[in-house]
Amino acid sequence: MTAAHDRYRPVRRMLARDRGESHRVSTPLELFFDLCFVVAIAQAGRELAHALAQGDLSLALPGYLMTFFAIWWAWMNFTWFASAYDVDDVPYRLTTLVQITGVLVLAAGVPRLFENQNLDLGVTGYLLMRLAMVTQWLRAARGETGPARTAALRYAVGITLVQAFWVVLVFVPHEARAPLFAVGVVAELAVPVWAELHNRTPWHRHHIAERYGLFTIIVLGETVAAATVAIQTALDEHKAVAELLPIAGGGLLICFGAWWIYFADDAHPYLDSVRRALPWGYGHFLIFASAAAVGAGLEVAVQHAVGATHLSDRAATAAVTVPTALFLFTVWALHSRHHKRGAAQPVLPVTALSVLAATLAGDAGVLIAGLLVALAVTIGIAMTAQTAKRS
Repeated sequence: MTAAHDRYRPVRRMLARDRGESHRVSTPLELFFDLCFVVAIAQAGRELAHALAQGDLSLALPGYLMTFFAIWWAWMNFTWFASAYDVDDVPYRLTTLVQITGVLVLAAGVPRLFENQNLDLGVTGYLLMRLAMVTQWLRAARGETGPARTAALRYAVGITLVQAFWVVLVFVPHEARAPLFAVGVVAELAVPVWAELHNRTPWHRHHIAERYGLFTIIVLGETVAAATVAIQTALDEHKAVAELLPIAGGGLLICFGAWWIYFADDAHPYLDSVRRALPWGYGHFLIFASAAAVGAGLEVAVQHAVGATHLSDRAATAAVTVPTALFLFTVWALHSRHHKRGAAQPVLPVTALSVLAATLAGDAGVLIAGLLVALAVTIGIAMTAQTAKRS
């Protein structure tokens, strides 16, 4: 039994995991980590729905993108690090719990960020997550030698420097934050590129594919939960069953279809190189963000159906159809298209465009969008059956 799996030692030397390790699965700590991160996603979705219902896109989109980037980037960094260096000892577990604490602090600061761009709590939570990650990389550097040690130290230095930038951003006037935030995002994304110039972190492709899939499930689950609460509240307060049933039906079809489409093809066979894995991993920002935004959009559609917003019919429907279309197109672009042949190739892009067009139907648009997603799933099943029959 390797040191990485010896559960009788509370402290172990942090060594790289085997890329070809068999039966590698997500740990209970990783699943707990994901669930706690969804608390922050729920907060971001709730604030997005509130801002969209008020018709304030200038507040909704920047606040949501800023918040979601912080959540996603911290989650992604932990996920890839754990795939390479998870030793599951006491220091590793405690450091991970500090990261969880950080995301909960960030979640508490989400309403302030949306209301008046107050970054204090958000940045504090983000610093907790990222500086805990620095501790992990320093441990990895201590256990490694040669280029692998250099890469780990570069991660630690790079992350630390970027965190100093975020602290400075707190004291910058509000009007200058948006462009500087973009600079910070570029700096964050550049750290892995610089750190791994001469050495690739030994992530496990089956483990990575599973981790991303599980997080997608959790985000979709949060979307269903948010929509359910919104519909329940509307029914209790307005008794508008006829108005809400089409939204409930369309929303369920969208969420069920999104799950089916994402898992229709296995991702891990495609992740056979860094050149493929990095765009796939980075591109999931759009998958996660759009999946969560569908829940916020359904909340807006529910509020509009009972007259609680002043949005137009099309604007309220667009809150659902736009993120749904983005989810469909991004899933296709990242991995579905690599498994499709012939007539199956354009199904998802065409469905995404059709869902966008459903916005023009106004109040009926959510149900139409759900039916279109269900139709795409049905076509996919039929084409898969035909392919299997031929072979």
